[in-house]
Amino acid sequence: MSTLYAGGLIFDGDGTLLEEHGLLVEGDRIKRVAPMGEFEGFADLRVDTAGGTLLPGLYDCHVHLCFDGAADPFAAMVKESDSSLTMRALGNAQANLRGGVTSIRDCGGKDYIEFAVRDSCNKRFFQGPSIRAAGRMICMTGGHGNRWGRVADGCDEVVKAVREQIHAGSDFIKIMATGGVMTPGVNPEDAHYSAEEMAAGIGEAQRFHKHTASHAQGRDGILNAVRGGIDSIEHGIFMDDRCCEEMKETGTYLVPTIAALKNILLHADKGIPDYAVEKARNVAEHHRRSIKLFYEAGGLIAMGTDAGTPFNKHGENARELEYMVEYGLEPKDALIAATANAADLVRENQRGRIREGSFADLLVVDGNPIDDIAMVAHRENHRLVVKNGELVAGSPGNGKLPR
Repeated sequence: MSTLYAGGLIFDGDGTLLEEHGLLVEGDRIKRVAPMGEFEGFADLRVDTAGGTLLPGLYDCHVHLCFDGAADPFAAMVKESDSSLTMRALGNAQANLRGGVTSIRDCGGKDYIEFAVRDSCNKRFFQGPSIRAAGRMICMTGGHGNRWGRVADGCDEVVKAVREQIHAGSDFIKIMATGGVMTPGVNPEDAHYSAEEMAAGIGEAQRFHKHTASHAQGRDGILNAVRGGIDSIEHGIFMDDRCCEEMKETGTYLVPTIAALKNILLHADKGIPDYAVEKARNVAEHHRRSIKLFYEAGGLIAMGTDAGTPFNKHGENARELEYMVEYGLEPKDALIAATANAADLVRENQRGRIREGSFADLLVVDGNPIDDIAMVAHRENHRLVVKNGELVAGSPGNGKLPR
């Protein structure tokens, strides 16, 4: 059966807002996007989107399925059995989908547990978003993420760690360039891996056609990652003009993850470790300035939330769009970051855009999110979510999604 979505606006992911157009879905693909006159006499299922906007399902480039937004996610994770954690990760993946996020990139899990969830969702055994997973994040001895990552020191060991992730089935490689907020005893501004170690790990990933991401907060670590050929800088808290210039030259994306710091600061009195709260307070304004600096320089931005970190709940990912606008992005550019740019970053050419032949991953919201980003950022304004052509949340009769 074919389904025609018609009556409202269509945002294509690249920045164009179409009026008086319809979108025809057949099976799991977008069959046609055309002016409404072409669909005169259409007799199959019709979904009325009047008063709303249809856009590509959102793409979150930075989540942690094994974390559930607890005040201390690591402490909560290590208390669970592997089987329990697997089920929790599946539930988190499905929460992302119900929140309008039809594709995600998991930036580090526990002992490859998230791979079972990835494979089950991607093979459509279970309802869930499309998932790409890094496996174990690679970090230095004592570095950020060392409690659950793959610790490696020196170029040879970093190369070996990359090969282990590839052998395990990782879709991309994540390397920790600096300290971070959620690891005790490390400074977010410190570069951890040397430039040579970063380049060795990135080069090995590229040799096997894997894209790369780097947790990178301090300036020197950001530059080490960019000069080594990294595809995306995660967080980018202490960027400066040199970072912006070199990232633009190399086409390196920034994945800001504003929600991670925001939620620590909003819930500072609810059991989050004191060291994390203190560091979040120290870096928050630097983060805001860096994002604005990079955006105004014309850099490439892809949406990522760090969902799973303290009080940063899976399923509330779309709030990142509102935060990006608050930090200086125009609403249209925030939407591009969450759709076309995110898909381009992960080298996915069949999602993230409304175009013929792409998978029918769709989100329908009230109003026009270019005029009011809250229409997509707040779940109460979502009407329906479609994954691979199938309705997974909401109602085709203009019903709202349950919270």
